[in-house]
Amino acid sequence: MEWNLRRMESELRQINPDLLQPSKSFKKPSSGTITINVGGYLYAAQRHTLAKHPGSLLEEIVTGKKPVVHVDSMGNTFIDRDGPIFRHVLNFLRLGELVLPDDFKEAELLRREADFYRLSELAQALQDWEQQQATQHEPAFLEVTDSHERSQGLRVYCSDNSFIEKVKNRLVQISKSRLDDFPEEFEVSSNIIQFRHFIKSEQGSRLVLKQDSTFLCTLECLKLETVMLALKGGFRLLTSLDSSRGSVVQCEALHFVK
Repeated sequence: MEWNLRRMESELRQINPDLLQPSKSFKKPSSGTITINVGGYLYAAQRHTLAKHPGSLLEEIVTGKKPVVHVDSMGNTFIDRDGPIFRHVLNFLRLGELVLPDDFKEAELLRREADFYRLSELAQALQDWEQQQATQHEPAFLEVTDSHERSQGLRVYCSDNSFIEKVKNRLVQISKSRLDDFPEEFEVSSNIIQFRHFIKSEQGSRLVLKQDSTFLCTLECLKLETVMLALKGGFRLLTSLDSSRGSVVQCEALHFVK
């Protein structure tokens, strides 16, 4: 049995010496791809992907600036770091942006890996992602006030400006038989819209629901539409309703939280 193995090895060497040297091609500088072993996990990538950020550890490894100190049993470059987390490092290099799952819990570990690989861009992207996550988890406050006076109209404030965009996207102005965008005159800021009046100086213009251009918006309609959007969006009503006022649209102020 041992003699047969030696004979087979001898014949393979005569056919192609590289067959008995796995991963040798990956170590050639001319190869377009490379396989690296990170903490026992094998990753294959194009060399130019790993070399995207000059001065990084990975760029120095694939360009030969930094000698390979450790290799695994297959001849692949071995890096003694966390293997599973490296997928996020590699995806960042491939995509040019950091894409993490919403339930990602290893930000601190990824930050350390970014420092180890000398990828300052990844560290900055991670910091931006953490700030965005913190903002998304902050409570959103919504206030709908109505002075019941045409000069003041309906005021909608929300700390989450994405809700303001939802309200704007429900409305459209029609003038001279054409559909216009949401009237800029109602926009106070990215967090506030105030409907002081409904007819512009241009004769025949009107504010309508986008899905039904024949439905003319009134103050009560706008308030009810805002309340419905809030409830559907997960907001909870904080205001104690006064039964003497009748309905929600009769209240001067409504407060919601999400």
